Amino acid sequence: SDEGIYAWVIANYAVGSLGGDPLQTTGIVELGGASAQVTFVSSEHVPPELSRTITYGNVSYTIYSHSFLHLGQNEAHQKLWELHNSAANTTEDEIVADPCTPKGYTYGKNSHKDSSRILAKESRLTGSLQAAGNYSKCRSATFAMLQEGNENCAYEHCSIGSTYTPDLQGHFFATSNFYYTSTFFELHEKDWLAEMIPAGKRYCKEEWSKLKETYPTTKEEYLVGYCFSSAYIISMLHDSLGFALNDGRIEFASKAGEKKIPLDWALGAFILQTSREFSDNSGKSRKMVGFGNVAKFKI
Repeated sequence: SDEGIYAWVIANYAVGSLGGDPLQTTGIVELGGASAQVTFVSSEHVPPELSRTITYGNVSYTIYSHSFLHLGQNEAHQKLWELHNSAANTTEDEIVADPCTPKGYTYGKNSHKDSSRILAKESRLTGSLQAAGNYSKCRSATFAMLQEGNENCAYEHCSIGSTYTPDLQGHFFATSNFYYTSTFFELHEKDWLAEMIPAGKRYCKEEWSKLKETYPTTKEEYLVGYCFSSAYIISMLHDSLGFALNDGRIEFASKAGEKKIPLDWALGAFILQTSREFSDNSGKSRKMVGFGNVAKFKI
């Protein structure tokens, strides 16, 4: 996806690897609200429909990049809610447990004027859902959702759904909601994946009323999602993509490099477009104004 490519560009620009050895670059895994992106250079043969080639300076990069639509944090959470609700409508049981929502939460009665689309859509729910707050069951439910369609995989293996993902190579930045959830739980950058599980377990089993007391300045639209996101992150990165829980190659981040450049895909788009515009002057040093200072780069 273009967004994934641009995020990859700004990440490698920030750490100084853009224009260097392709296999020494940094990959990106991004968990947005509507979609998730996975982008990195692989030494494996990547199907052409899942690869992009870009040139920066005298170096060409063949990059695996895929946007997993509707698997961003907000849309995936909403989808899981609706799956539980659908199950409640097709079963004789009056109540269906929702393991990804803290106990005591009442659907459709927690909206505020500034609430997210998730809370606004709660009115669709029939009231047959019961918040159960069980991390292990939430993790299983989110993993099952990520594996939907895996039986239709046309490749040697598919990590998420029916989409091929090469074996992970190199260092990675985990951005957007990976970063927000990790900082909310105050996880350490080195062991954050391993720490996410006990943090999620503690959070999921807590009563909703207690969570609101503990985090009085956090909007309810965010509070209600952290049980889900703590399980979803592990299901995606560890259970599906295969990052080890103690994998030092992946760190959560919103900025990178000595200059702490924001990992904003729009900045990556600017860099790539600028390099293309000056490609006829290859090898000359140009000044790029931005990021709060003047940075030089070779094109």
